[in-house]
Amino acid sequence: MTGDRPRLTGPLARRLLAAFLLVALSSVVVLTVAALIATDRGLATAAQQDHQRAAAQVAAAVQTAYQQADGWTGADLAPASALAEAAGARLVVHNVDGVMVWPGRGRGPSMGSMHDAVTAGATVEKAVVVAGRQVGDVRLTFSAGAPQGRTVAWSWVAGAAVAATVAALSVGAYVSRRVSRPLVELAATARRFAGGEHTARARLHAPGELGDVAQAFDTMADEVVRAETVRRRLAADVAHELRTPLAGLQAGLEELRDGLQTPDAARLAALHDQALRLGRIVQDLAELSAAESVALSLHPAETDLAAVAMAAVAAQRPRLEAAGLAVTTALDASVPVLGDPDRLHQAVSNLLANSARYCRSGDRVHVGVHAERDAAVLKVVDTGPGIPAAELPYAFDRLWRGRDAARIGGTGIGLAVVRELVTAHGGVVAIDSPQGEGVTVTLRLPLLRPARPGDGFR
Repeated sequence: MTGDRPRLTGPLARRLLAAFLLVALSSVVVLTVAALIATDRGLATAAQQDHQRAAAQVAAAVQTAYQQADGWTGADLAPASALAEAAGARLVVHNVDGVMVWPGRGRGPSMGSMHDAVTAGATVEKAVVVAGRQVGDVRLTFSAGAPQGRTVAWSWVAGAAVAATVAALSVGAYVSRRVSRPLVELAATARRFAGGEHTARARLHAPGELGDVAQAFDTMADEVVRAETVRRRLAADVAHELRTPLAGLQAGLEELRDGLQTPDAARLAALHDQALRLGRIVQDLAELSAAESVALSLHPAETDLAAVAMAAVAAQRPRLEAAGLAVTTALDASVPVLGDPDRLHQAVSNLLANSARYCRSGDRVHVGVHAERDAAVLKVVDTGPGIPAAELPYAFDRLWRGRDAARIGGTGIGLAVVRELVTAHGGVVAIDSPQGEGVTVTLRLPLLRPARPGDGFR
């Protein structure tokens, strides 16, 4: 389906990109305001320190001029004024009585200083001390123009804001594409699978949880295909199993109808056997269906698995002995489980019936039940012909009868029913056949209470 290519972006990608951009812009605004406030305060502190340093230098120059002239009369304050101008300030000097001695002589500032005061900024005063007494003071009025550092700070902050926004857009676009693209492709694959393309798989190598979701989807698709294959094979196997007795029954009835055969007791008995075989197949299929839904019909209670096994052995012993099998048991005194005794009895009976069907005369069947820590274990071991290693994985499949299907009766449903019953009780079942000789089936169920040290076989 090449025409249904997934789009590389979608609403989720756009929303993620918008979210990244919003977060980036918010961060840029906050950091810009913080940077400007910090820069302004830093520049103000630095300017104040510079003003104090300049005032101290000018006051020292005024002090030198005062000492050289032995008073304010004749003191050369031009060098001090030059220092003030170099620092970007206007110098005003007063004597101890508050009379301005620089620039000019008189009380209060001149007209020129009044004009400068309009654009004046910070003013710093410093006392002029000679021989331990104050003889006057200096006043430096600095320009109110914006410091050069603040302009530089603004340019750097603006550049950093633009760079951060561009970086956020780039990273946001990459991340949103990286996150949304696997989801878009997975959604497209799911639509193809739902449309009947059962070979469609995501096969995505996405990061983190996205990769887990893609892998889970592929696993689910494999299970769906496997279940569909099993269903079709089951339908074919059921049709095959029903075809033989139905064909025989139909042929016999047609012969009787057409008068080709006499409806004597032997002929009717043969037709009756075909009907019984057909009924057994239908009954086995009904049991399998019931076992698959057994979780809905369980009646769990505290049950002694050893007692259930003993009852099943007693019920199957005539059949086992009729098949020429020797039966032995090794059962714990008490192995409590939480389960439905009737369903567990059915599971053990199916295992014993399988042994009676497949074992040879003279073989042995051993049934053992014991507790292992938190598990109740039941084993049915026989010395029969066994199962080839290549066939073991299929032992619990529906309608599977293996290499002896031609000469052994049955529908191959017994072990499938056992697996469903044990799984419904929260247990597991396993089968083994070492070197293809003998079969060991092991059932493990949750133990109702831990095993006691005194428990043993009897």
